[in-house]
Amino acid sequence: MKKISLIALAFIATLFTISCENEETFVDNNTVTNADPNFRVTTANGNTASQRASYDEPCMTTNLIAGQNHIVGTVSVDFDGVDLIITYTTNADWSIQATHLSIGNCAEQTIPTTGSGNPKIGHFEHSTTHNPDVDVVTYYIDPAALTENYCFAAHAEVNGPTGGETAWAEGTDFDGNNWAMYVEALLSDCNVDDPGTDR
Repeated sequence: MKKISLIALAFIATLFTISCENEETFVDNNTVTNADPNFRVTTANGNTASQRASYDEPCMTTNLIAGQNHIVGTVSVDFDGVDLIITYTTNADWSIQATHLSIGNCAEQTIPTTGSGNPKIGHFEHSTTHNPDVDVVTYYIDPAALTENYCFAAHAEVNGPTGGETAWAEGTDFDGNNWAMYVEALLSDCNVDDPGTDR
């Protein structure tokens, strides 16, 4: 009898521990998947993209393309003196349900792909999901982990007038059989010199 009581007590303690862990993990409907300590992410509604104090514009901006031919927003790159900042921003009629970001050194081909060259979105290092949708998702990445020539693939799941769509930051096509793209960039493009000088 004592054996059964101890087993029941252990079972209840295990359930209590699991339920507490789940409660801490799922506090918010906006979730972030990330195992990298050199990375953080924020979200917002409304255009609040971060910019360097010295310039009015991010150091690089490309279109966010959905369904191969809808420009639904932008993906911008900036540097605040500490972090490399990658920001997804949607246009007025569109919103972001999820993002996936892979970033690394171009020479090392760090973006996960299949043998045929298609990106493996589920293996991207960073991702977010949002319920309700958001308009802005900003990733902050330690540039010390990158070399001068870095590449990133910025994927999003967006909602708009045509329904749900897959979206990519406009750039170079992957080798695979789809329209997925990645962006090649230079860290020096985001250097801040004398605030009084022109670019």
